[in-house]
Amino acid sequence: MELREYMSVRRAYNLVRQETESAYRLTFEEFAILCRLDVMEVPVKTSDIAEYQGALRPTMTHRTNHLANLGYIDRSEGPVDRRNIVCSISEKGHEYVAELAKGTRSKIPVGQPLARTSAERICKYVDTMGSVYCTAGQLVMLALYMDDDEQSTITSLVERLGLLQPTVSMSVGSLTKRGLVARPHIEGSSARSTFVVLTEEGRESIQVLVDKIVRLVVRRRPRM
Repeated sequence: MELREYMSVRRAYNLVRQETESAYRLTFEEFAILCRLDVMEVPVKTSDIAEYQGALRPTMTHRTNHLANLGYIDRSEGPVDRRNIVCSISEKGHEYVAELAKGTRSKIPVGQPLARTSAERICKYVDTMGSVYCTAGQLVMLALYMDDDEQSTITSLVERLGLLQPTVSMSVGSLTKRGLVARPHIEGSSARSTFVVLTEEGRESIQVLVDKIVRLVVRRRPRM
């Protein structure tokens, strides 16, 4: 998977999530669980979903409980070991994941990676992307990693990531304290314009995540 494809989907879903009523708003990880169950088309053990997302059991229990309470998945005891909870997507969940995938697809601007793909393909991308956890701060660092010669401000990062400004500002503040980004003032720019750049330590830190993303492989539909 190309990094630009990953960022294109993440930005689009962030915009969809902002427009979703809070009661039905899902994290990207929860959206990915629905996509996995939709793509797999068979019940999956909670432990297997946790392994797929690299999440601890309590975290996965919280995510699947949330999805179950909304009626998007069904949870039942395993047929052999009752301690193994099995999850399957409900009809409501199938309809909702299709809606989210379609909405995500619609938020990708013309000319951006995956702008011409299908909602079904977006679902497969999200399923694959769900195996790599990424925080808001890491999304900021990924955007800066892709900058090349572009100079980023808080405002431009908000636009590029589809996140709310307070989220981006807090992330940049935290990353600055950790020495992963810097905010130099560029000569000749407005006194109010402070740019955000990756430090050498930040570039080395985010390279690990970049390597994981580019190794992701999205399954294609088998040829007939």
